[in-house]
Amino acid sequence: MTLPARPSDFRGVFRTDDDARAVYSESAGIARIWPRAIAVPEDAEDLSRLVQWAAATGTPLIPRGSGSSMPNGSIGDGIVVDLSRERGIGAVDTSTRTIRVGPGALRNDVDRAARRHGLRFPVDPSSGAFCTVGGMASTNAAGSHSMRFGSMRPWVRAIDCVFADGAGAQVRRGVAPPAGVDAVSRFLSARGLTEAARQTSTEHSRVLKDSSGYGLRSYAQSHELVDLLVGSEGTLAFFTGVELDLIPVAPATSSVLGAFATIEAAVVAAGRARDAGAVACELLDRTFLDVAALGGGKRQLPTETESALLAEVEGNDEASAAAAAYAVEAIFRDAGATTVRTALDRTTETELWELRHAASPILARLDPNLRSMQFIEDCAIPPENLATYVRGVRAILVANETRGVIFGHAGDAHVHVNPLVDVNRAGWRARVDQILESVVMLTAALGGTLAGEHGDGRLRTPLMARIWSSEAIAAFRAVKAAFDPLGILNPGVKVSLPGERALGDVKYDLELPPLPARARAALARVEHERAYAEFRLDLIAESA
Repeated sequence: MTLPARPSDFRGVFRTDDDARAVYSESAGIARIWPRAIAVPEDAEDLSRLVQWAAATGTPLIPRGSGSSMPNGSIGDGIVVDLSRERGIGAVDTSTRTIRVGPGALRNDVDRAARRHGLRFPVDPSSGAFCTVGGMASTNAAGSHSMRFGSMRPWVRAIDCVFADGAGAQVRRGVAPPAGVDAVSRFLSARGLTEAARQTSTEHSRVLKDSSGYGLRSYAQSHELVDLLVGSEGTLAFFTGVELDLIPVAPATSSVLGAFATIEAAVVAAGRARDAGAVACELLDRTFLDVAALGGGKRQLPTETESALLAEVEGNDEASAAAAAYAVEAIFRDAGATTVRTALDRTTETELWELRHAASPILARLDPNLRSMQFIEDCAIPPENLATYVRGVRAILVANETRGVIFGHAGDAHVHVNPLVDVNRAGWRARVDQILESVVMLTAALGGTLAGEHGDGRLRTPLMARIWSSEAIAAFRAVKAAFDPLGILNPGVKVSLPGERALGDVKYDLELPPLPARARAALARVEHERAYAEFRLDLIAESA
């Protein structure tokens, strides 16, 4: 590979050395792809110059925030453009309940800024301590409270963009699309795209969360370009600023933990809790509970528990929150819960929710040969099919002699799966391939989506034709062609490239050539300390 020369008018950091390329060859997902170079723009104007150069030279650009994404959308064969240092957080506008932030602003930092004014940002992925708002908007991220508050899309009021020719413009709700931007003009004038948006808007309509494909369904309903750009994973434009809507902080909360002897009973209870107004309802499958029990702490649930639910409610005061919790407790018992614990104070609530977060550190301490591989970790299913899906995934793991941990958002019928793969065992790669193929078939048969909140990335894009119609795939290609006719923005994401595979090089593969020592040390720190918010080039320097 011939490495690119630094663009003459680019002011930011531009590196092609092996250490820099290696430390950006991985993200939180399982893949490894060496980029051609790393670019860190000084500002939006500098980014615009870089994009103009890339358009003139046909050089692919891969937008990246903290690199905490799972489906490998922030790594690729091109120039990785790191926007993680653009962390500015503007003043909270209490009159409009909005806040403007840079694409690299961390979700929890934004939420803390809002809470100082009695407001909050309700989209809450578990990676909130280190995921960037730009990345969240890019993937249409969600979290445990999406059952009540939804995913990222409705909370984005405006986006500052740099389009594929380097033109900059703001796209804002309730305002006409920016004039004089070729990408926008091409999209708005594209023949048949509006009709295609209407026709494809019914696909995946039975799932409650979806970050696969482009947001044509939302666009068909709102005719707001913001809704199309959110979830586009850096394939239509770079995001250089985001304006978010906020809501008041909940005056009081309570939580309820229920144990169920069957997954079917838990699914019924989750649906009823959602209808009763719970703001969160998490699923803890027996595979998850078995791992959590290895921590040596008190087991909070009976040993015969097949599935558990952890729900949260809100109220205008402690009394109303308690009443809502007791209502959910009654729902759980009526649905067949064998044990129910209700937490009405912050200390007890924290104790209950510690169970939800117990598995990750324990997984890290298991057999060092076992690697937690997130390659089937984001499927969402029509709620009535959730039990069938969980049982199906368990059977697939057993058939492939692979242990796994299953958990997720029961209220949304959205399931995360972490297969635990022994990379020292012969045939591990074939088992991974077979598990992926079987879960894709199961998801398609149940009317689900492969990406509930993490996006398609390079992992799921080659599989999209298995869950979307040919008409939808054609519409996605038309959207991409309108915004990025040269195909330089994150190619291979959302719209597949010829010969593209879901699983290329897996970073845990012991047969891959080792990374340079400094990059390897930096990436090990990121993984073990979850230091995704740290600037990768600084980590290389610290590893010297």
